[in-house]
Amino acid sequence: MSVRELVVLGTASQVPTRHRNHNGYLLRWDGEGILFDPGEGTQRQMVRAGVAAHDLNRICVTHFHGDHALGLPGVIQRINLDQVPHEITAHYPKSGQRFYERLQYATPYRATVFLTEAPADGDGVLAVTPSYTLDTRRLSHSIESYGYRITEHDGRRMLPERLAAHGIKGPDVGRIQREGSLGGVSLDDVSEVRRGQRFAFVMDTRLCEGVYALAEGCDMLVIESTFLDEDEQLAVEHGHLTAGQAARVARDGGVRHLVLTHFSQRYTDPGGTSRTESGGEFERQARAAGYEGELTVAHDLLRVPVPKRR
Repeated sequence: MSVRELVVLGTASQVPTRHRNHNGYLLRWDGEGILFDPGEGTQRQMVRAGVAAHDLNRICVTHFHGDHALGLPGVIQRINLDQVPHEITAHYPKSGQRFYERLQYATPYRATVFLTEAPADGDGVLAVTPSYTLDTRRLSHSIESYGYRITEHDGRRMLPERLAAHGIKGPDVGRIQREGSLGGVSLDDVSEVRRGQRFAFVMDTRLCEGVYALAEGCDMLVIESTFLDEDEQLAVEHGHLTAGQAARVARDGGVRHLVLTHFSQRYTDPGGTSRTESGGEFERQARAAGYEGELTVAHDLLRVPVPKRR
């Protein structure tokens, strides 16, 4: 059975806390696992979340600040220790090639698996699979940073009433799907486009064109909200977003499920169990910004299902 869910491995920004590990996010997409921004401690968080090295097919690094990449050596060495038999592809800013190589070989180990390298060098498509297209957009941070977007290929939704009207049933339904027409009836006559699901991952950035492009029409947007709105000047200075800014991006882009994460250590309570604590304040400010869709203020080891297709 296909599973599409986000497994949150860590939610801290620059400094981890007692309750928040550094960044780390696994997207389960049917039979694939895509690991985003493995910060320090990701390998241990994977164990706690029941995620194995064999579950990984891609690793996507937005940029090479430590809280987004210092877990890479442990993850790569675990992939080799477990001798993962399938291809794993690493995506990261091409400008950070030297950092990737240093992290890949940070300490000696027995190399049994060699990751395929497919770095990002400007906006564009990084990979096309039978299930989805992975593309990237440049963001606005203190060093080169990219966001990632997964777009499922559009499919067809068969319409029972139209099939019945044309007398098409049983094996003929599969036949018209495969061949595109049957007895003068086209596939368009008995079906409609089923839009593919869209997922975007946006970390460390100010507001910029890339943020909006990645978020547009997403079923799920995982986005940094390092600061609360009253600290917007700090966000601008350090290349980050506030809760309200992230929510307005989601609102304007028609995002169905917004996941806020990457919180500064200045804020307490990762779960937001009351309105007086910072987690609740992140939610309050996101709602005040006009976002009305499904909203999650992330905490470590949380699992968030990707919304079902429209």
